[in-house]
Parts: sequence; C-alpha cells; structure tokens
Amino acid sequence: MPMAHPVIGIIGGGPAGLFCAANIRPQGFRIILFEKKREAGRKLLITGSGRCNLTHGGDIRKFEQHYGEKGAFLKPALRGYTNREIIAFFEERGCPLYADENEKIFPVSEKADDILSVLISACRENNVMIRQHTPVRAVERTSTGFLIQTEWQNIRADILVIATGGASYPSTGSTGDGYRFAKSLGHTITAIGPALAPVYPDKYPFSDLAGISFDEITVSILREGRVARKVTGDLLLTHNGLSGPVILHASRYIRDGDSLRIAFLPEKEHNTIASSITLGSAAAGKRLVKTILSDLPLPARFIQRLTEEAGLSPDCTVAHLSREKRKELLRLLTGWTFLIKSVGGFDQAMATRGGVSLEEINNKTMESRLLPGLYCIGEVLDIDGDSGGYNLQAAFSTAYAAARSISGKIETVSDI
Repeated sequence: MPMAHPVIGIIGGGPAGLFCAANIRPQGFRIILFEKKREAGRKLLITGSGRCNLTHGGDIRKFEQHYGEKGAFLKPALRGYTNREIIAFFEERGCPLYADENEKIFPVSEKADDILSVLISACRENNVMIRQHTPVRAVERTSTGFLIQTEWQNIRADILVIATGGASYPSTGSTGDGYRFAKSLGHTITAIGPALAPVYPDKYPFSDLAGISFDEITVSILREGRVARKVTGDLLLTHNGLSGPVILHASRYIRDGDSLRIAFLPEKEHNTIASSITLGSAAAGKRLVKTILSDLPLPARFIQRLTEEAGLSPDCTVAHLSREKRKELLRLLTGWTFLIKSVGGFDQAMATRGGVSLEEINNKTMESRLLPGLYCIGEVLDIDGDSGGYNLQAAFSTAYAAARSISGKIETVSDI
C-alpha cells in the first residue's frame, strides 16, 4: 500500500456496500461510498415486500445447500459471519428482530426502513463519506491503485470494492454496472439471468384459477428428455403464470428450451391414486369421476379444470372412464408437463444468477485473485440463493469478509 492514509472506494450503496463500509477497521483511512441513486439502499427497501427478510434463523451449517453448487464457495464467509452475528448487529443498534413461522428473520417493526437506518447510521459512525447521486462511469487500474471515474470528477483509491448488486429491479439502481467494471479489470463474467422469478408456461390453462395454491409439491425441470433438477415447495397459480417458493427456486436453474413437470400429488402416490379410481369403478361405477377426485386433497376448481384438460365430460362416470383417460388423469395429477415460454425478467426477479466468476475470487477474503486490492461482494458475484433471507445473508457475510481483509491491510500499513 503506497499511502499512509489509504483511500477505500466502494461502488454501490446497497446492503453489501453499506455493511462493508460500516465494518472496516481501524481508523486512519478514508472510505468513500458511491451510490448512483439519490438515496442509498433503495433495493433493500423493497425486500420481503417492504418488510425486509434480512436472514434466516436456521442452522448456519445448513445454509450452504441453499446456494446450489455455489454453497461451497460461500462456506468460509458464512461461517466467518453467521446469521446470529447479523441478528446481534441490528439488535445491538436498537432494531429488534423476530422469526416468523418459517424462521425468516424480520425487524419487529416490519419496516425495511429500520434496517436501512441502522446501516446508514453505522456508516456515519465509521466516518464513511456516502456520495449519493454519484454514478460511477468507469474504473481503471493504475500503478498505485485504482481510478474511479464519476460524472463530475475522478477519485484515486488504493482499494476498490465492487458492491453494485446484480441486474434485478433496475429501477432501484441495479443495472449490471458491476459486471462491466469487473470485466474491464480483467475478470470473467458468467452469463447472467433472472433468478427467483415467476415462470410463464406456453398455453397456460389456469388464468381463471389465480390465487389457488398447493403445499409442498415437487417440480421437475426437464432438459433434453431428462430431469435436470427437482425442487419441492409451495406453488401459486397467477393470472398469467406460475409463482410461489417452489417456482421461484426452480427459476434459478431454468434455461432456454426447458419444460416443467409438476406433481400436484406426490409421484409416490401414483399407484394409490390409480387403485382408488379402479376400485371406484368396481364398487360404484355410476359415481362421477369428479366425485371420486373430490376425495383428493386438491381444490374443487382445480379438479374441474383437470377433468376438462383430460377431455372428460362433467357427467363422465367412473365406469365409462377408459384406460387411456385414466392414464391421462394420472399423468396430469402426478406429472403435468408445461413447455416454458419465458421466465420473469429482471424487473420481476428477486435476484440475479451469474456474475463475477468465483474461480477468480478468494473465497476467504473476497479479494480478486487477478488484481490485489480489488474486492467483489454481494450479488455482483456468481452467487444466488433461495428466497427466505439467504441472498441478504450472502451479501452481509461476503461484505464482512472483505471488510476484515481490508482492515488487515490497513493495520499492516499502520505498523510500518
């Protein structure tokens, strides 16, 4: 480090950037945080529908599985700054939290504003210069550090932190700038796409069933005739597509040309369902098919649509149910397949998949393996987690890892 009083430039005033800035120690440095919008933390204000689900209350050792194959990269950061430490950080600063029935952690006030206020106050206490409404246009590597080019002036920094977020909800300022900055400094950017978004099937048959939901069902992503991934959770039918936790999670793995196979009833119950229809035929062949199906734990309006899609008339009796129609009913119940027309775009997605290649980042410090002094944290990295507080946990944990590493560099300089 060339300067006795190093300058740390942080691009992005979201949760990762603010948390990193608030946790850099010791004194004897200048931290300048650049935020393109008039106010920092705009995206944070809409998380959890404005309630701000800032982490999850489960065992931190099980968090890794909620980031897919990227969980291994996050392990040091998650263990280095856990959900319990995040909870303590906010509660010690006068913002009490609570866990709902699903162990999602929210502020007691249920106001994201309170979380943002704590972060802003912590930055002020740490003498962070927050330059709002200051878009960064470009960054360059220099012989002594980095040059941050804004609309009005250029700032030289010894350490640069890219904390610009992903590309979801671009109206809040997340427009993918960080990918451009990292790429200009030599980093590889894996293909980005919307994550945690609704899915829109081709020839969607449930428009008039909007609002109907299903608990703990299995959705399979089909790719080239094979199951690419299975996800289990709650599903919600909307006016124009599929949503709910199971769909949001599945959306992270969907690629062009994929289909979704939905088991509205567990596949393991296939034989049980088949037997009930067959026994019904033998015991009471005059019973209507829709009456037999009404015994299943499914909404009546959905059962009506099911019989329509199977080509059955409303007065079809079990005795007149052909083998082919019976097989079709079973297929729709345990493996209704939909060709995917599209996944919700960045204006609907809660997160972004893809980003700065993890192979080029030290997972203990979040420092670039290509350029010493460059850090990438939060959603700009090629990391996306399940809904439920896991993405904010990753933002806070990676931000803290970077802050700790930067503090170590400053201490080294101070000792010289």
